[in-house]
Amino acid sequence: MISFLKGKLAHQEPSQVIIDVNGVGYAVTISLQTFGAIKNQESIFLYTHLAIREDAHVLFGFSTEAEKRMFLNLISVNGVGPSTAIVMLSYMDVEELKAAIVREEIATLQKVKGIGGKTAQRLIVELKDKLKKEVPEENIVSSTGIHNSIKQQALSALVTLGIPKPSAEKSVDAILKKSGNNLTLEDLVKQALKNA
Repeated sequence: MISFLKGKLAHQEPSQVIIDVNGVGYAVTISLQTFGAIKNQESIFLYTHLAIREDAHVLFGFSTEAEKRMFLNLISVNGVGPSTAIVMLSYMDVEELKAAIVREEIATLQKVKGIGGKTAQRLIVELKDKLKKEVPEENIVSSTGIHNSIKQQALSALVTLGIPKPSAEKSVDAILKKSGNNLTLEDLVKQALKNA
């Protein structure tokens, strides 16, 4: 329906951007990978997928075709919705996800919030062969100054991704205490997703 958007970046958060396309503002949900790729650009191009639910139409955006393809692969699996797929793409990049699925790393997949043992197994069963065809296994990589506004942005992103606020705050505070405030916003959110 809406394959891509090209326009001015009107507003950005780690989990959402608003793109001004000829005077119309489109709210687009994004992963941390896409946030990192488009951060602070004036005009941007995003591949998109429109998810139509009973209560909302939600646009999801991706900085690369590969990320969009992986998103579509993920949501084709029973039990993986668009929000869970975005969390997965925030937790791991496309190549790490491919590696985890192709190498049947159930424990790695289960580290993602919302992915239990059965869903991890379904992801492997349904996507392993498909992903192997896309990229030969030898090309798959192994999956192995913060201030108050960055903390708030991280909390906002985590809550948007479905983490309860008390849990998100506890996780972010623990990471900031441990890291000595030397993390980027993306790294902070990624680590908090692992700990939440």
